Amino acid sequence: MDDKNKIVVTCAKRTNHIVLEEMAALGYKGESSGNLGVITQGTMKDCMRLNMHLRTANRVLYLIKAFEAVKPQELYDQIHQIPWEDFLEPNGYFSINSWVHNDYIKDTQFANLKAKDAIVDRMQKVHDMRPDSGPDRHKTVIFMHWKNNACQLYFDTSGQTISKHGYRKVPYKAPLMESLAASIILSSQWDKFSHFINPMCGSGTLAIEAALLALNRVPGQYRDNFGFMHIKGYNRSDWNQIRKEANQNAKRNLPGRIIASDINGEAIRVAKRNAQTAGVDHLIEFQQCDFKETTVPSGNGVIILNPEYGARMGEEKALEQIYTDIGDFFKQRCQGKMGYVFTGNMNLAKKVGLRTRRRMEFYNGKIDCRLLEYELYEGTKKAR
Repeated sequence: MDDKNKIVVTCAKRTNHIVLEEMAALGYKGESSGNLGVITQGTMKDCMRLNMHLRTANRVLYLIKAFEAVKPQELYDQIHQIPWEDFLEPNGYFSINSWVHNDYIKDTQFANLKAKDAIVDRMQKVHDMRPDSGPDRHKTVIFMHWKNNACQLYFDTSGQTISKHGYRKVPYKAPLMESLAASIILSSQWDKFSHFINPMCGSGTLAIEAALLALNRVPGQYRDNFGFMHIKGYNRSDWNQIRKEANQNAKRNLPGRIIASDINGEAIRVAKRNAQTAGVDHLIEFQQCDFKETTVPSGNGVIILNPEYGARMGEEKALEQIYTDIGDFFKQRCQGKMGYVFTGNMNLAKKVGLRTRRRMEFYNGKIDCRLLEYELYEGTKKAR
């Protein structure tokens, strides 16, 4: 598939602008498309490159066909016309995922079944064989967006979501998604050269993503399976070239220090294991201590904390002192740096007691969150 076609890069709500910046740095012009994500133009090789490099996206979709269909039979007829024998192996496997808003469809699974039948019937007609189909995303993945009478069919070239970067093998409570952690860091004023300090590090995702950013190591290197690998005509040499170029641009050493701390010994153990899988454990200084005792080296840098939000009844009151202590920690030990608190509880955020410089909107899953930025200047602001 060497022809340029529509590519849709999906992402979490409120992160379109970050994905656009990432794509611009890779040389792609794109435009935001509401909840869909970001739209650009490119070939299947471009899809490979985006899958390799993007840190803040969810999926990379490559348009197969756009058409009009009002009723299920019209959907079947349009999909049946596509030359699936050019894309699928007769003894292969594919899955269908969809977003459907259509008056004739009560159950999305019915639309998926209709699309599946059109594909296998076409393959049966051409090859006298029917490829297998099911929910697993480990082979060819097809995404259908059907709104009213407008339908677009895509190859999901990612397969499994690329919001997970593949190094987090050991679970820990309420971890940040890797793509969200990268979005938080890219939204901060960290320059990738100064110090990065992450008290309350939990499973270490923020610190690991910071190390990968500073080293220019791309997330796609941790995965050996993508949806595009199972589309007929997959060009392995293109992918090997993309991997080689990405590895050549990676650095070996950090110019600044990355420090991650947590009071919980199990959290530090998990964070170290994840950092080891990512190949950056030797570059992150892990400390088991109360966040207020975290080492804060002199010089420029950022401090990012992701404290608990107090989602359950009674938890918010118990967390008030922690948020107050964060404010004291910023004032007393972090002068001259930029401080950040990522939280889904703005009532608790008020307890930090400092004036915010910026408030950036995010979602953590379904939780409405803010990344709060504090300029931790020395002395009074007027004197500064």
